[in-house]
Amino acid sequence: MPGFSESHEVRLPEDEARHLTRVLRLASGDTIAVFDGQGREALARVESIASRSVTARILERRSAAPEPAVAVTLAQALLKSDKMERVIRDAVMLGVAEVQPFVSRRTDVPLKAVAKGGRQDRWDRTVISSVKQCGRAVVPPVRETKEFGALLQSTAGQTRLMFVEPGAGNGVSDMASLEGQRPSNAIVLVGPEGGWDPQEIAAAADAGVTLLSFGGRVLRADAAGAAVISVLRYIWRDL
Repeated sequence: MPGFSESHEVRLPEDEARHLTRVLRLASGDTIAVFDGQGREALARVESIASRSVTARILERRSAAPEPAVAVTLAQALLKSDKMERVIRDAVMLGVAEVQPFVSRRTDVPLKAVAKGGRQDRWDRTVISSVKQCGRAVVPPVRETKEFGALLQSTAGQTRLMFVEPGAGNGVSDMASLEGQRPSNAIVLVGPEGGWDPQEIAAAADAGVTLLSFGGRVLRADAAGAAVISVLRYIWRDL
């Protein structure tokens, strides 16, 4: 929703209007919270309800929940649609700044499949739902899906943390090695269900990516992102 000021009327997006009337069953005169997706939030009063639209009047601005100090991008290898949506949902609730899907050698979902079946629309709706659930006023984007090689190139010079299976080779550290560090931003790379290809691990290491493991445990691809981000938030004292 665009920026707003007191006494200003706003019209809710159609899907939000439908949710408000059919699911929450609110009526004229009820008070709701609205946000603009850029970090601003306000209280508003429902003024009018039509079959496919809701108009509300801004009553007062209020402070939104603060965003984390470390802007984390979750770079997640594509998973089957329901699993990918769960990953996005949890990552948004844990405060990621954006989600970057990518395709790797062992990804089960081909890149061309992303353009079919409305995956991007479902991901965007998942983000909105998750933002509302956790009380954020910022809507993090889900970026266009990339090839793994292109992802390495486009993020050169940034703090990149790639999580690999235990025993993936030399040069792999555990998360405790990050103690005492707190970057301004970081990219967390999580592989597909089939794991990373050894050539990808070597390419990442050559590109200056930090290779990390989650202790001695092998996590499911659809659970790793949330687990890793939670631990990083604790290590960085950024809860």
